[in-house]
Amino acid sequence: MCFERLSIDMIIMVLLECGIRLARAGYAVFGIDYEGHGRSKGARCYIKKFENIVNDCYDFFKSVSVQEGYRDKCRFLYGESMGGAVALLLHKKDPTFWNGAILVAPMCKISEKVKPHPVIVNILTRVEDVIPKWKIVPTKDVINAAFKDPVKREQVRSNKLVYQDKPRLKTALEMLRTSMSLENSLSEVTLPFFVLHGEADIVTDPEVSRALYERASSADKTLKMYPEMWHGLTSGEPDENIDIVFRDIIDWLEKHTTVGNAITVHPIHPFKNGSEISAASAPSALKNGIAISATSAPSATINRQQPQRTDSQGSYCCGLKGRRTRHHSAM
Repeated sequence: MCFERLSIDMIIMVLLECGIRLARAGYAVFGIDYEGHGRSKGARCYIKKFENIVNDCYDFFKSVSVQEGYRDKCRFLYGESMGGAVALLLHKKDPTFWNGAILVAPMCKISEKVKPHPVIVNILTRVEDVIPKWKIVPTKDVINAAFKDPVKREQVRSNKLVYQDKPRLKTALEMLRTSMSLENSLSEVTLPFFVLHGEADIVTDPEVSRALYERASSADKTLKMYPEMWHGLTSGEPDENIDIVFRDIIDWLEKHTTVGNAITVHPIHPFKNGSEISAASAPSALKNGIAISATSAPSATINRQQPQRTDSQGSYCCGLKGRRTRHHSAM
């Protein structure tokens, strides 16, 4: 039973570049560190229940969406790796709330190449409530496998917020259950989405993204495979490759943030509990759209802003960058 060790703590490295690039393109970016990840409190990289992560993200992003400046903006989910699973579950929780999703090498299916034997899963399940936080799950060095550029790889490895130990038992089982559940419900995905994957990815098998694209019921769906690129499409590749990926992402957002695509949001209960939050703001004149991301790094929101335009519409996506506010999570 082998699980990737690239935890949500990678948000600091992985989504920093994402937040900056999207903000420069005119989007406001909001993000959240899951409990136990990044700068949020809690046992490091311990996931008691995956649904707690989804609920924290849901409450936070809803609290952003009801703010006066964002109620008429389109809302897009953005998720990388494990964050892709969170993004899809946010869509499943409220199917009509989101205008679309950008999914980078999403964790939404267990590759047949690494799927653990049912007997192993059964044995570990019997002891998960006894030793839930034990770091006993075998894993490979995902940093070496995910980041092609050696300089970026060492930057990640030297980041003290990046969890580099074995996955905790409960965390690994929760990720396995989540992936298997999503795999069985891919046909329920109905929102417009853009899924990107490196063909040379050995962390998350490209077949996962192909399966999502083929089984999803979405009428508007796009799959882009990048030859010879690895798992870290937006943060681990040489700069010229990262430029290509972000051009594709921003082009897709541009096409889906036209005036008239926004869904008005009405006030809901305030965000009462959650994890650490980050935001990267763009200028004051937004276009139209909101993107929320859940990744192997946490979730984020981005707002499109075009100072040179006079549109009353705006857009935002999810990502991590900028000022931080701390909250206590319900997990």
